[in-house]
Amino acid sequence: MESSARRRLDSISRHLLLPREADSVLHPVLLGGGQVRDEEAEPVIIGGMVLDINATPSTPANPGTTTPGKVHYVLGGVARNVAECMSKLGTKPYMISIVGLDVAGNLLLEHWKSAGLPTEGIQKRQDVGTAVVCNIFDINGELASAVASVEVIEKFLRPMWIEQFKCNICSAPVLMVDANLNSVALEASCQMAAESDIPLWFEPVSVAKSKRIASVVHYITFASPNEDELIAMANALSCGELFQPIQRDNSKTKSSIESLFRMLKPAIWVLLEKGIKIVVVTLGSNGVFLCSKGGLGCMKIGLKRTKPYGFGRQLYETMTSSCPSNRFFGARGFEGNLFAVHFPALPASVVRLTGAGDCLVGGVLASICAGLDVFQSVAVGIAAAKAAVESEANVPNEYSLAKIADDARTVYSAAKVVFYQLML
Repeated sequence: MESSARRRLDSISRHLLLPREADSVLHPVLLGGGQVRDEEAEPVIIGGMVLDINATPSTPANPGTTTPGKVHYVLGGVARNVAECMSKLGTKPYMISIVGLDVAGNLLLEHWKSAGLPTEGIQKRQDVGTAVVCNIFDINGELASAVASVEVIEKFLRPMWIEQFKCNICSAPVLMVDANLNSVALEASCQMAAESDIPLWFEPVSVAKSKRIASVVHYITFASPNEDELIAMANALSCGELFQPIQRDNSKTKSSIESLFRMLKPAIWVLLEKGIKIVVVTLGSNGVFLCSKGGLGCMKIGLKRTKPYGFGRQLYETMTSSCPSNRFFGARGFEGNLFAVHFPALPASVVRLTGAGDCLVGGVLASICAGLDVFQSVAVGIAAAKAAVESEANVPNEYSLAKIADDARTVYSAAKVVFYQLML
């Protein structure tokens, strides 16, 4: 006899934005040669798996009363979103996380299994509740407020669990950690990567959690803050409130982009001075700044390549043929103290903004693992982010190779050097 929990799960599933069965059959991970061989390196992602409950009013909300609208259950969590995006772009990530054996946890696990992704790294516990976030949006799709119950990740995703997968971490082409981890788990994860010289990507998650960078900054290769997280991280690394949030208009002219970089440059410099090789600053509708202290040499991060297949292989071949890497690497005079490139955002029909930053990171990581350079990879990341904002889910059910490639070419060709400073 079917249990009440099973009936609840089926009921929520009907309203949840999951891929159709056909989408799972055609999942990019399973295309182009079947299963990945065990000896091939898999990128490792450590952090949160969350069930998002998204509420959007049909009319402007009034305080103190209910407002008609729509409520959706959406699979989320920064690390989970990044990993799912990577998988749909042809990379097979290894996820290390935690869920409870409850309705939310079962939904997250069922989707992960249906996508053909490994679940061994996901701790499953009867005595904890799965992380859940309730997001309240305005009528334009912008986040108005949210309540996060994600303490399970901080309290129970501990070094003892993560260390069981040290072999996966030490053989990975790259490790990404999100700042949902507590400081002890962050330190343990970073140390394991450092022991094998594995590049580390730090995803700040939020302004408050971004400050956790202070104890692990010396391990970090890549960081991907938005403007507010960048300011918070710079302050945490400076032991004081030296930087204030940027006040600016929404102009997208060339001069405003250059002015914005000048305002953000001191905070970016703090991160680079602390040893971070590459800072990817996300600017919303204003695109992305890709910055490095060491110039072009630091842009050529020596990742162990995963074997691109299916979608990933086709994307790699398309990008390398149409977006030559020597556009930047062939330039002279950029081996300076600070090198920054601006990549523009793409026009989009916005449905939801919550998954855009995660899909940008997922697109960059998947592309780097496939062998693209960092510039090409950021262009793919922006294309992946555009598809995300046009989807109701945090990660689109599927990506169109032609659309991603076309959008990435557009971004790549429009990228501009906004600053360089030669060494004296």
